[in-house]
Amino acid sequence: MHSVYLLQSQTHPDQRYVGLTGDLKARLAKHNAGPVPHTSKFTPWGLRSYVAFSTHEQVAQFEQSLKSGSGRAFGNRHLSPA
Repeated sequence: MHSVYLLQSQTHPDQRYVGLTGDLKARLAKHNAGPVPHTSKFTPWGLRSYVAFSTHEQVAQFEQSLKSGSGRAFGNRHLSPA
């Protein structure tokens, strides 16, 4: 399975990150360990939401849509915790 995930910084709640992975647990650990340049300055990160797909093509398409303006609005409305 492939997943699109949304992270939210626990120390800077206005900072969010969208990515894709085949191993969500390992990827979150890597973001929190610091070697990912884009996320290292806002650690620690919490998993806000994720969506799993059966193919890499599907997950890549959904990730790209979430990184667009309307996709960010969609994620804020529909992929936020209650």
